[in-house]
Amino acid sequence: MLKPRILLGDDHGLIIEGLRSVLQREFEVVGVASNGRDLVTEAERLKPDAVLLDVSMPILNGIEAARQIRALAPRIKLLFVTQKADREYVQAALRIGVSGYILKQSLVDELIPAVREVLAGHYYVTPLLRTGIPEALLNPQVNPADLFDPTLTPRQREVLQLVAEGKSNKEIAVVLEVSIKTVDYHKGRIMEELGLRTTAELTRYAIQHGITG
Repeated sequence: MLKPRILLGDDHGLIIEGLRSVLQREFEVVGVASNGRDLVTEAERLKPDAVLLDVSMPILNGIEAARQIRALAPRIKLLFVTQKADREYVQAALRIGVSGYILKQSLVDELIPAVREVLAGHYYVTPLLRTGIPEALLNPQVNPADLFDPTLTPRQREVLQLVAEGKSNKEIAVVLEVSIKTVDYHKGRIMEELGLRTTAELTRYAIQHGITG
């Protein structure tokens, strides 16, 4: 049985060798690129099953390289392996079609499982970056980009989900073990942040953005 074909993009030789040594157990590394522009060229030429790349790359950054690869070959799966831990990067990556995002410090433990998930058509974000996001909101088959929206706090996402599920402020207060006044405050802040005015609009937003089913 043929091994899935992987293309690597990183401008640090030691990282490339580390990735290669971990991946070769069950994948075939078909090429490497040390800058974003070469990575796009190699992706188009080699047509790998997946591209693993860094956010920070010379000549063409990883976000833009990933965007161009998606445009040229939408079937190629993309997975970021990076030191960038800001949620803005996670959200930007997921919104352009990247399927996975892990940190370099988690490389040894998470790389193989992450690549497997991505190749299976699922989404994978390292647990280190999922802090504060309720597990119930995470579905490997649904793009989690909006869960990393920096405009909403984890508590606000919890409140929004409960509002969308039809719970009253009193019921939400009981679930979250806070006062009704606190729920009112969070609900008001959510409406202000999202520019929404009614519970119906909040519910629609939550459904459209995968915060509730």
